[in-house]
Formats: sequence, structure tokens, C-alpha cells
Amino acid sequence: MTIHLSILVFFPLLAGLLAAFSPGSLAPKILLIGTVIPLVYTIYMITDFDAGAGLQHVTDDAWITELGIRYKLGVDGLNLWLIALTTVVAFASAVWLIVRPPLERAGLFCFHFALGETAVLGAFVAQDLALFVLFFDLMLVPFYFLVGQWGTGDRAAAALKMVIYTLVGSLLMLAAAVATAVLSPTGNLTFVLTDLQANPLPESTQKWLFVAFSLAFLIKMPAFPFQGWMPDAYKSMPLPALAFFSGVVSKVAAYGFLKLVLPLFPAATNDWNVILLVLAVVSILYGSIQAFTQTNARLILGYSSVAQLGFITLGIFAIDAAGQGAQGALLQSINHGLVVAPLFFVIALLAERAGGSEDIRDYGGIAFRAPILAALFLIVALATLAMPGSANFAGEFLILLGAFSSVQALAFLASIGVILASVYALRMYIRSMHNRVGEKVTSFEMSLRDGLVLVPLVIAIIAFALYPQLALDAGEATVKSTVEAVLR
Repeated sequence: MTIHLSILVFFPLLAGLLAAFSPGSLAPKILLIGTVIPLVYTIYMITDFDAGAGLQHVTDDAWITELGIRYKLGVDGLNLWLIALTTVVAFASAVWLIVRPPLERAGLFCFHFALGETAVLGAFVAQDLALFVLFFDLMLVPFYFLVGQWGTGDRAAAALKMVIYTLVGSLLMLAAAVATAVLSPTGNLTFVLTDLQANPLPESTQKWLFVAFSLAFLIKMPAFPFQGWMPDAYKSMPLPALAFFSGVVSKVAAYGFLKLVLPLFPAATNDWNVILLVLAVVSILYGSIQAFTQTNARLILGYSSVAQLGFITLGIFAIDAAGQGAQGALLQSINHGLVVAPLFFVIALLAERAGGSEDIRDYGGIAFRAPILAALFLIVALATLAMPGSANFAGEFLILLGAFSSVQALAFLASIGVILASVYALRMYIRSMHNRVGEKVTSFEMSLRDGLVLVPLVIAIIAFALYPQLALDAGEATVKSTVEAVLR
């Protein structure tokens, strides 16, 4: 049985269109169906995946022949588990919309959310450079509306700033993608990734194309010093959308480095990787310190994500011979998405118990009457700080192992981020769950409906902690071949 990946990609959008024209109370249920089918497809792909078979479930059709653009989709070791992450977090967010108080204009919200899932899945499975750029740029559209229409605070300014930052990166990547295809010595104009990888560009050309792609991905993550859009967007974005955005959308940028930048520009990667490593370490330290100084729970998670994505970038550009850094980066991309999504849901539950406040100074003593919520929050918090035994620990261990194999001084500085993570994660947990009961706090246990969102995500975190090897085995061959292309 061969899965037609178009169903995986576009079924959420189809459901979103139906939800847009449905009554508000029915729209979240339609969205839920739209997220279930891709999740079921993904489970099948995982059980059917052959780690040694290369690209699988391929769809390859002519699209715009005059421009050399093909409608080519496929699944390999790099994107399999990122697709799984996308479908799991999207499903959890859809359940969230059902169990929480109804949203205004729920049908339109569901449509934009579904469009976001389609764009992310399309970017992950695209095997044509032009197709990847199309889906990458499409991701910006739904989240602009989700912030601008359903956000809080100064949402219009937050949406505009996010668009300006990310649009600059997207336009740079569009220009670089066109140049990559036009200048490639393939003989025919083509955007198919395998054709471009088989015919590398001259080193001098690779350098400036590498810069354009890297800027686009660093802005999307975001990484230091391109994180200027993040605080306003994170404070304004509705939490179900933010869980998906922080947990999944940022991983498209990390995937882009592994899927596009390293294979297409191997010579430039060798020339620029030290600069990327420095930016990664600065992102780790900057994000960790900022997370420790923030009192807004959203911003604590936002800056911790900057730090975690710094670790992922460090692993990608460690370029160690064994490929351990890149394998750790891929694993950590999945881990971070699984951990940060339930944390945003926890913020919603904490705010309910503190008069709507998302400031941790207004929390305290919530665990007294909510032990189940406290226990689930503790599991996620310990995973965030990469507690030994968690999948995050395995990911960060591999990243640092790869980094110490190639850049010892930077790896040592990056390891400070591991210590800082324990500080900001435990600070947020203890300040919320323990200490003196806050003046605004009314503590009560989480409901069974809330458990439908939080418990499955925590189970996924525990499952990955018990057996992260499943994802490592799937991606090992592809990751090693990617790194070897740079080391040649």
C-alpha cells in the first residue's frame, strides 16, 4: 500500500474549509477530524518505514514544466518523525479547542489553523525546492491572521512585526532558491532536490546562497540576533495556535538546514559553520538568561525555545564525522515540540487559577488542591531541563557529544545552557505549584476534559524517554549521508 502524500498534506485544509462554513460549535469538531486522518496516516508510515530504503511514499508528477518545477513529495529519515510531531501537536490543539471555552469566529480560526498544518506538512514532505519555498512562505499567512484577529494586547503591532521579520527572510530564500536552480550546472532548469544535490554549485556561488537560506531559517526559528519579533508574537498569539507554532513551525527551519543547506551547499557549510556555531551558542546563553529573568510565563517558554533551538543549530553545524550532533539535533527537534506544546496548555490552566494572569508572580500554592496537574507539570518540566532518563537528555547528550568532537570551546560554553535550563524550568514550576498561595490564586484540580489534552502529550513524552532509539534508527542513515556530503 502506497500512501498518496497529497491526502496527508491537504486533508487538514479541506477540513478547515468545511469548518469555515460551519456553525461555530461544529467547527472545532470538523477540525478534529481533519487532524485525525493525517495522524492515522503518519502512524501507518512509521510502522511501514524502512530506514535503509531512502525516499519512500513518493509522489512525483509534472507541475510547471516550463520552470522545471515538479510536484514531488516523499518521506525519509529526516522528516518522518517531524511529520509525526506535526500531526500529534495539531491533534492535541484541535482537542484543546473542543474542551476549552468556545472562540469567537471559531470557523475562521479553525480554517487558519488547518491551513497552518497543511503548510507545515507540505514543507516537510516537499522534495522540490520551489515547492518547499511555496509551503514555507504559506506558513506565514495563517499565523498573521491568528495573531491579528484572535490575539491579545497590541495584536496588530505584533502581527505586523512578525510578518516584516519573516517576510524578509522568505523573500531572501525565494531569490536564493531561484538562483540555485538557474545557476546549477544540471543542463536543464530544475528545482528537484536530488538533481540539485547531484550537481553542486561552485564554492563562491554557494557562499552567498548559504547566507540567504540561513538568514531565512534563523529568523523563522528564531535565533539570536533575529528574535526581535518573538516577544510580541508570543505574548499576543492565542495559546492553541502558539502551542503549534512554537512546537512545530520553528522546526521547519531546523529541518531546512538539514534538508537543504547542508546537501546543496556543502562547501559553504564548511566555510560558514563556525559563524553558525557561535550564533548557536549565543542563542543558548541569551535565551537561557532571558528565560530566567522573565516573569511572563509565555516569554519564559519563548526564550527557552530560543535556547533549545540554539542547541539544535549547534548539533546541525557540529559536522562531526559520526553525525552524532546532527542526530541529536533531529531528536531534540522532536523532543522540544513534544515538551513545549503541553507547557502552553499548562499556562492556560494556571491562568484560570490566578484570575487570568500569566505572570508567575501571581501564582503559588496551586499544587495544594491540584496534585494531578502538579504531577503532570512536573514531568514536563523535568523533560524541559533534560533530566537524565528523558528523551531531551538523549538529544542534548548527542548534540554536545558531536560538538565536543569538533569545537570543544564552544561545546563547553553551550553546556552552561544545560545548567541554566534547570534554573528557569524549576523556577517556573516551583513558583507556580509551591511556595505561598498567591493572592489571586484559587486552586482546584484539572478536569477530565483538560486531561484529554494534557495526558496524551505527557504519555508521548514518557514513551519517547523510554525509547528514543526508534527515532534515531529511522533518521541515522539519512543524517549520516547528509553530514558525509559536507565532510567530503
